[in-house]
Amino acid sequence: MFAELSLATGLLLLSASFLAGFVDSIAGGGGIVQLPALLIGLPNSPAAEVLGTNKLSAVFGTTTAAALYRKQIKPDPKVLIGMAIPAFFGSAAGALLASRIPTSSMRPMILVLLIAVAIYTWLKPDLGKLENLRHVPKQRIQIGAIAGAVIGFYDGIFGPGTGSFLMLILVATLGYAFITASAIAKVVNVATNVGALIVFGINGAVIWQIGIIMGFANITGAIIGSRLAIKGGSTLVRKVFLLVTIVLIVRVGIATF
Repeated sequence: MFAELSLATGLLLLSASFLAGFVDSIAGGGGIVQLPALLIGLPNSPAAEVLGTNKLSAVFGTTTAAALYRKQIKPDPKVLIGMAIPAFFGSAAGALLASRIPTSSMRPMILVLLIAVAIYTWLKPDLGKLENLRHVPKQRIQIGAIAGAVIGFYDGIFGPGTGSFLMLILVATLGYAFITASAIAKVVNVATNVGALIVFGINGAVIWQIGIIMGFANITGAIIGSRLAIKGGSTLVRKVFLLVTIVLIVRVGIATF
């Protein structure tokens, strides 16, 4: 299938996948680059097939980034597991409904939420610079599980802004530093990608050859982005997070109006 694409389209998809892996590994939001590129490059493919192929490519990068972060940053494994498992099932449930619920109906609400995320982060310059954990461990796991399920469902059915919402919960609600939040978010994002991918794959809504080839470009971007984030720490991650959220606001705003 990839061989049937024009050179220009192939380069577009590979470049977008690389950039998506780079951005996503730092602060999430890789979908704002990769998904539009797939929609442009595969104009005749059904929406579910484009979403499934996007998940396949993304799972390569998120898994790579998660592994690199885990070598340097060791967040509470109970929080990781407690958030990732509900996110997996939530994403699978969302993917089951992806072709039945019009995403256009969700855009105004998502736009408002993203604007709130950006304003809140901007007004709190010290947010997430240092780790200041809130709640007792059991409550952190419970909050993480609920957030994982809800955001996972959203990621399976729609997607844009998943990284922003995960990061905000981890930083503003649970008190993690941005760099630790990014490490946790990557693991949760692997779970959401795999959950949705299984559903799309079972339903034949994945272009495997294109997704796998793009996945290698995604890995390359994820390696560079993860190393840069670990070196730059929470200050860099916060800046990229804000930038990605603003770009998401513009993209969803254009699609809404």
